[in-house]
Amino acid sequence: MEVYLTEQDIRHRIEELGREIDAWISDDEVLCVANLKGSFMFFADLIRRLKSSHLRVDFIATESYVGTQSSGQVRIIKDLQQVCRGQKLLVVEDIVDTGLTLSKVLEHFSTMHCPSEIKVATLLDKPSRRKVNMQADFVGFTIDDAFVVGYGLDYNEYYRNLPYIGILRNTEER
Repeated sequence: MEVYLTEQDIRHRIEELGREIDAWISDDEVLCVANLKGSFMFFADLIRRLKSSHLRVDFIATESYVGTQSSGQVRIIKDLQQVCRGQKLLVVEDIVDTGLTLSKVLEHFSTMHCPSEIKVATLLDKPSRRKVNMQADFVGFTIDDAFVVGYGLDYNEYYRNLPYIGILRNTEER
């Protein structure tokens, strides 16, 4: 497996993203939501960098991938447990690829939870694969079209524990 982003690269960029997001939060209340499972490492490291004392966390879970391919179908299998009506909402993603999952999640939050404002932070952005027109507000890295694993991202539930992001060129590598 080829290392694409080192642990140090990731850590440095998350510190920068934390400062950018702190400026947006200001003194407002914000609910930070991780989309499980892929974003769990990024989410934990990111929220530790945020200075706000008005910060709450929650989790959602979605399904859209089979192996290395997006199924095109997005299901929300776990919804928020906290109320965010009228408050800022920060959705934290591991990767924005086709945009289908994020589009479904944002539509769901807008209609069902009614926050005052929604922003998206993603560790990785892969615009070359976009199927819907959307852009994350806070982007860690823009990457080429490669299948990446590590730092929470997986291939059939493997590789999430890697402290770096690597390119999986051959699914037989497992």
